Amino acid sequence: METTQESFPDKGLAAEPVLAAVAAVSPVMPSRASLPAKGSCWYCEKPLDSVRRFCGKGCADSFDEEAEFTR
Repeated sequence: METTQESFPDKGLAAEPVLAAVAAVSPVMPSRASLPAKGSCWYCEKPLDSVRRFCGKGCADSFDEEAEFTR
């Protein structure tokens, strides 16, 4: 009788090609992910708490779009 480990393939081996495919599609993390929270929206300057970076999805998307054009 074989052990459980022998009957099921290693999960790490199956994940490696997936990670390589994701890295090929998106090699750079979005620039907004590295922004520190500053107490206001990074796009429109609306006051926020000390955790959030953008006041909404519209501002976050606009920030990403503008960052794409200024590369």
